[in-house]
Amino acid sequence: MAIRRSARSLRQEYQQYVEREVEDYKVSVPASVLYGIAAEAARILDEAPQLGMREVLLSDEVDRIIGARLRIPSFETWRRRREKNANELRRPEHWGLRHDTPLAQAIPHGGPTPAVVVAGARLEGSALYLAANGCEVTAIEPEQAVVNRVLRAAQDAGLTERLRGFAADLVSYTPDGPLAAVICTPAAFAGLSAFEREQVFRLLQQATTDGGVHLIETLIAGQQVLTEEELRSRYRGWQISLVPEPGASQTFVAKKPLM
Repeated sequence: MAIRRSARSLRQEYQQYVEREVEDYKVSVPASVLYGIAAEAARILDEAPQLGMREVLLSDEVDRIIGARLRIPSFETWRRRREKNANELRRPEHWGLRHDTPLAQAIPHGGPTPAVVVAGARLEGSALYLAANGCEVTAIEPEQAVVNRVLRAAQDAGLTERLRGFAADLVSYTPDGPLAAVICTPAAFAGLSAFEREQVFRLLQQATTDGGVHLIETLIAGQQVLTEEELRSRYRGWQISLVPEPGASQTFVAKKPLM
């Protein structure tokens, strides 16, 4: 079952970053090095007034010494680097996407944090791009290994709290709230019967808020899996456009009307 984590403050993120760096150092060095650091910490405590439990103070002093050796940046320095990195992550080119990617249409401006579903081939770049731009993304893929890879990439980019994975096919997924956008490639519908495909479209359309968008690629590996005629019939009443992609593929874009 997919789980969405609660948001953390920047201070909490920084503290977890420091703790992670210190713990990674501890497991990367021989025990003799840690014994040496512990002895150094004990000497420092022996020269200072005792204001608490020695075991706790000793552990904190060991972590402080390791932090100094690693030259862990201050909170303000870390925050500035994080903001600079966040600006880079918002660029579609960073994730291997074209600069005018139609995925940008799935990012609403203003209002509550948009929830987005991404399913099918090339899951990683699309999901991480949307997460970096403030969306709460659910990445759906039957292969657990693929889901794990996306989650690891999200962790490396500091986007864990904005992305969750769901190892299943689309017919097994039920939205747990309103959706601002749905992004699919034909691979997301592979193996589904006509009835299951109709069921998926109906459920996702009903869950999508007014003004929300669905983006569906119509070609994969040179074969047309979802025809334009089929998609137009399923999205009757929605505002429809076709966006050319490199090669012979194109993205079908449908915007739900405002009621």
